[in-house]
Amino acid sequence: MASYATQPKSAGAADPQPWHGPTSGTTVFAAMLMMFGGAMAIFEGIAALAEDDLFIATRNYVFEFSLTGWGWVHLILGIILVFAGCAVLTGALWGRFFGVFVAGLGALANFLWVPYYPLWALSLVAVNIFVVWALCTGMHREADDGRVT
Repeated sequence: MASYATQPKSAGAADPQPWHGPTSGTTVFAAMLMMFGGAMAIFEGIAALAEDDLFIATRNYVFEFSLTGWGWVHLILGIILVFAGCAVLTGALWGRFFGVFVAGLGALANFLWVPYYPLWALSLVAVNIFVVWALCTGMHREADDGRVT
């Protein structure tokens, strides 16, 4: 069983072009969600760095950092998420693996961020978990008649 499905040969074409994951709607949606989640993490980081009164001050939290420390974590992670989303859109296989890794880190960081801003953090945890699922489902193969198998 080959790892790539091939498109049928057209007149004058030397070799069939391999079909790859970025043409899958799930992969494109995952890449867009990565860029959206990255942008939201960037906004989250900027708000934390600005020391806005938006965030809850918690006590006796195991993973307690300063708000500025969390701001830098989310800002850097957001930039990397946007970069990984662009890499997935280009079709790079390393981009899919990198995207799974970074989205997993994003889910973990937002899970640890829950005491500071629960609704925002849980929403981004859900987005990052969906991205991991979508990128891990593998490449779909498209049959010659257009149906996804």
